[in-house]
Amino acid sequence: MPSDLLLEFRNINTHYGDLHVLKDVNYIIKPGEIVSLLGGNACGKSTTMKTIMGVVRPTTGTVLFDGQPIEKLETSARVARGIAPVLEARRLFPRMTIFENLEMGAYTQKRGAQFNEDLERVYSLFPRVKERRNQIAGTLSGGEQQMVAIGRALMARPRLICMDEPSMGLSPLYVEQVFDIIQTINKQGTSIFMVEQNAAMALQIAHRAYVLQTGVVVLSGTAAELRENEDIRQAYLGEMSVAA
Repeated sequence: MPSDLLLEFRNINTHYGDLHVLKDVNYIIKPGEIVSLLGGNACGKSTTMKTIMGVVRPTTGTVLFDGQPIEKLETSARVARGIAPVLEARRLFPRMTIFENLEMGAYTQKRGAQFNEDLERVYSLFPRVKERRNQIAGTLSGGEQQMVAIGRALMARPRLICMDEPSMGLSPLYVEQVFDIIQTINKQGTSIFMVEQNAAMALQIAHRAYVLQTGVVVLSGTAAELRENEDIRQAYLGEMSVAA
């Protein structure tokens, strides 16, 4: 039977050789949530995303998706089950067209009416992507590339999108647009797990959040609770509001 939790980390430990990166980490994401993961550089945020997608395998612990363990599955099998990534720095295929990049996102799906329906959904969310669908992806601005990256993830029909620094390198205008799109996608029924250094923006749209420090979850709660937490305000919100 489906679980009432969409994603769960149970006592996850992850290593790079002798380096212990994630240390007895526990997360939960419920269907319909936006959950943000906050923390400084080299604290384990990107490793969390790589562990979800199967790029990095945990040393110990269990990753569950819809109540089923997935830590031994290949990345393609995780995508087929309903998890799609939006990678740090976009990672498009730069010599392929926008349309071809979107096609790559649908590689686990059957072609036909469903593909066309998904494509129209992406185009309705990103009219500029539709206008430029035959343009080479590497010629786009950073903000346009991020929209293609999100669209590519949506083509997999995911139940959960894992976003690694979606606002990185974007102009303030595109940052606003990307966070608006994240909320729209969530309202349409897709859950979001988001690593984001712009804590102020992340906590504006998230339902809940975790704070990771040197591989340990040191704080968790609703976004509203974390916005009011004095330690969070001093460590992240003041700094990030200036950086934004």
